[in-house]
Amino acid sequence: MNPIRIEHLSKHWGDVRALDDVSFEVPKGSLTVLLGPSGCGKSTLLRLVAGLDRATSGRIFIDDVDVTKLPPHQRRISMVFQFYALFPHLTVAQNITFGLRIRKVDAKARDQRLQAVASLLGLSSLLDRRPSQLSGGQQQRVAMGRAIIAESPVCLMDEPMSNLDAKLRNEMRAEIHSLQRQLGITMLYVTHDQIEAMSMADQVVLLEAGRIEQIAPPKTMYSQPAGVFAARFIGQPAMNLLRLESDPQGAAIAGSGGTAVIARAAPGMLAGVRAEDIVLSDREGIPATVLAKEYLGADTILRCKVGSEELLLRAGRAVQTQVGASVRLSWPADALHLFHEKSGRRQGSGA
Repeated sequence: MNPIRIEHLSKHWGDVRALDDVSFEVPKGSLTVLLGPSGCGKSTLLRLVAGLDRATSGRIFIDDVDVTKLPPHQRRISMVFQFYALFPHLTVAQNITFGLRIRKVDAKARDQRLQAVASLLGLSSLLDRRPSQLSGGQQQRVAMGRAIIAESPVCLMDEPMSNLDAKLRNEMRAEIHSLQRQLGITMLYVTHDQIEAMSMADQVVLLEAGRIEQIAPPKTMYSQPAGVFAARFIGQPAMNLLRLESDPQGAAIAGSGGTAVIARAAPGMLAGVRAEDIVLSDREGIPATVLAKEYLGADTILRCKVGSEELLLRAGRAVQTQVGASVRLSWPADALHLFHEKSGRRQGSGA
């Protein structure tokens, strides 16, 4: 039995379909990330699971109980919001235990749980402070403490790190992941940041325009994107997608005059290859011209032109190739992905 089960869930705002027939399950003790661009429906989905909005159709199960029409306080969940929602006039201790006081948990049990949570989150010395006296990271820990202390089996997080700077986000990613593992909480986590998703998730649910594009572990989603959207959204830089045209040998990269034949491909397909899989040479491979060079410290990104198409490749930081140079490019056969241009689906994805 999985703690969260979503069946054919839809949400319409007038003529706008924010969610359209979404179904998936969240395994017990896992961290599942809802990932996608702004407006894809991920926060709407989380609000439906939380009971903050009512679904147009479909059902939501938590611990095998249909909670679709239940109010939030009857769903046995906790939630961390994007803006933390801390009470400015209450201390850290009062903010963390607010829900317990509402539920009339006795003072002794409340204090025991407070001390345990504060110790776990490194907040023991801050319990008497107000939110205005805390850093962004400390405020986030307080919000997490309020969720954890409820001892709910399911925790929902709505972009909890979007207001933190890059350095603090890196630190908090590790903290949240470690905390989730340590406590065995089943977590449903919303983000538009693929780095958060790829580094934290056991399972990623990728959404676009209210529909699920792919559900997979991070490594699978990266190495086997189900379609063009996943290929373009996952990865930095994104997967190169090259248009193909007819060639006597089958298909070649558009505008290459047959000098860049793609094995196993056919017209009407897109050839996909990731930047790190492309091998740079001056002797063997597909002819290309270097258009731009971007030094990033650990490595260098080269923008190259093949026929009428452009692609990015990740080279070593010491690469000597200059802009304007003629080069040759190649990649392993198993690094090539073929997508049907019309449907957007990857060949062999089963979709």
